[in-house]
Formats: sequence, C-alpha cells, structure tokens
Amino acid sequence: MRREFSAGGVVVRRLRGEWRLAAIRPAGKENVWALPKGLIGPGESGADAAVREVAEETGIEGRLVEKLGDVRYVYTWRGERVFKVVSFFLVRYVRGRLGDVPEAFRHEVAETRWLPLADGPRLLSYKGEREMAEKALQICGARPL
Repeated sequence: MRREFSAGGVVVRRLRGEWRLAAIRPAGKENVWALPKGLIGPGESGADAAVREVAEETGIEGRLVEKLGDVRYVYTWRGERVFKVVSFFLVRYVRGRLGDVPEAFRHEVAETRWLPLADGPRLLSYKGEREMAEKALQICGARPL
C-alpha cells in the first residue's frame, strides 16, 4: 500500500472579539468546507509544509503555534489503496487578505471564508478536520496566542 504524508493548518485570528478560522472550499467540491493542506515536499518539515500550504491556498501568512495532531485514513486512487497521514498545526494569522490566492494555486480553491472557530467542529466537512478545529478551539479558549 502506498503512503502519503501531508500537512495543514488551522489558521486562527480574532475578529471583533471572536476567534475565526480560515476555511477553503476546494475546487470542484460543492458544499465542502475544509482546512488548507497539501503534500509535504522532499526535505520539508510538516510544520513548514503547513505554513506554506496555508499561504498557497488562502493567500495569508501565518505563524506556527503548535502541532494539533495527525489524521489517518485510507483512500483509493486509480485502483490503488493509499494510506495517508495529515499532520495539522495551529497557525496564528499574521498578515494578508483571505482569498488573495496566488495565481498558480487558484485552480485548487473555489472559495475562502473566515468561519467562527466555535462553529468549525460543525461546519467543516471532514471528521478529522472537525476534531482539529475542536482542539484549536480548546487552545484558543485556554490561553493567549
């Protein structure tokens, strides 16, 4: 079985006193809200890949806070089963405008949106990503970032 390793970010910021998270709607997927993520490049750390993927898929820059955890699953691609591990990191918004996705990556993302972090565990489409949003919510509520 082939293995893949990816990394992604739960990007958070405070807007009008409320924690928000950056969500994407991947191209070609209706009614799907997800976290920015992608394959870890050769020689790249998971943390570096997460920050890079955030910039590529949302157009914003973030600062790594800490690792939230890993999501593991198996999927089938062209008849081959693939075991995938996605490491998620809590990322604090630094600068940029959500949706200013670089031209080279616009084909990957149909839409971006700041969602209330408290609603992330309900609004995100994938179970593992909902769990990561829940962890981020607990951290943001427990201490200043």
